[in-house]
Amino acid sequence: MPRKAIKLPDHIEYLSILDEHGRVDTKLMPDLTDDQLRHLHRIMLLSRRFDERLLTLQQQGRIGTFAPIKGQEAAQIGAVAPLQQEDWVVPSFRETAAALYRGTPLAGLLIFQAGYNEGGHIPEGQRTLPIAVPVGTQIPHAVGIAYGMKYRQQPQVTLVFFGDGATSQGDFHEGLNFAGVFNTPTIFLCQNNQWAISLPRRKQTKSQTLAQKALAYGIPGIQVDGNDVFAVYVAVQEAVERARAGKGPALIECVTYRLSLHTTADDPTKYRSEEEVKEWEKRDPLGRLQKYLMGRKLLSDKHLQDLEADIRADIERAWQEAQEQMASMGDPLDIFDHIYAELPPYLAEQRQAFQQFLARQKEGPQSGPPPTQSRKDTHHARIDYDSSAQLGPQTGNGQRR
Repeated sequence: MPRKAIKLPDHIEYLSILDEHGRVDTKLMPDLTDDQLRHLHRIMLLSRRFDERLLTLQQQGRIGTFAPIKGQEAAQIGAVAPLQQEDWVVPSFRETAAALYRGTPLAGLLIFQAGYNEGGHIPEGQRTLPIAVPVGTQIPHAVGIAYGMKYRQQPQVTLVFFGDGATSQGDFHEGLNFAGVFNTPTIFLCQNNQWAISLPRRKQTKSQTLAQKALAYGIPGIQVDGNDVFAVYVAVQEAVERARAGKGPALIECVTYRLSLHTTADDPTKYRSEEEVKEWEKRDPLGRLQKYLMGRKLLSDKHLQDLEADIRADIERAWQEAQEQMASMGDPLDIFDHIYAELPPYLAEQRQAFQQFLARQKEGPQSGPPPTQSRKDTHHARIDYDSSAQLGPQTGNGQRR
């Protein structure tokens, strides 16, 4: 039998609408009102200034390590803008701009970055999952949510964020495969910021694009200018319409750049050049949007100055609110809350024993371990505040499950 060719898609589209000088391709421009354009800009500027404030607070030791977003605002805001409030967003760990657009309070983000779980509370009615620090693990979760909505015959879609590094994880391939086979309404949004911590994109994969990985799973893929908020908006809007129509998932690769640190525990000068960063700064998504708006007379120097002042005031109010809330947080007994609707007896006993231990600690310093804890057990960090407070369900031989 002779060899014969198998017909496969032979190309991936690239989409760009807004260039570095603020000029647009009017044929591709999305249908956005002046108010929508101003809102996109306000959230982008707020995201940039908030990111800068977070960096200052972290350097002062007032919050913990976080992942800056500078340079990636368009890829996030352009992605969530076409969604409805009832749609689901599943972030990785660098989606501050997307969270702000979706209505997450500034104070909540500050409280979370300061190390309080209460700051991770999702506002009522907002379908956004908490951040996922392990690379790629959120992708199967997003596909599962989309599968559930399809099973229930609900019209919502799920958008999941991840970076170029996640495309080397099994979760990415399993997620795309499942979504393709079961035709789930999932939009896979890859923020290709060129660096997976210190690993450059060229060492991540031999593929010419990341978008083409969609073809192996039988779903459409597209590469867009991730610093062009309009291109991202159009690509996601098309994918959302397709998913709502029952035509399944899509993969969107946003080509962008991380202008700042991977996280505040990172020193990018160890692995990339200043010249590279400066070249990408010329493609700054915020600057090009401002040039476009000024060209349309939707933004002026005076308006920008007033907007900057309003945003600084909003961030300062949020920080004051966050500090007030954090002053009332930190009760160690909170570890027993929000796990069970009704606390199991063994945990209720632990809570009571722990409460008694904390009360004794307040009475004055103790020279040794709690009364029922032997010194030899202290070496193994074994806590047994009260012999009657079991630490969990026991097996027949006394071992904990």
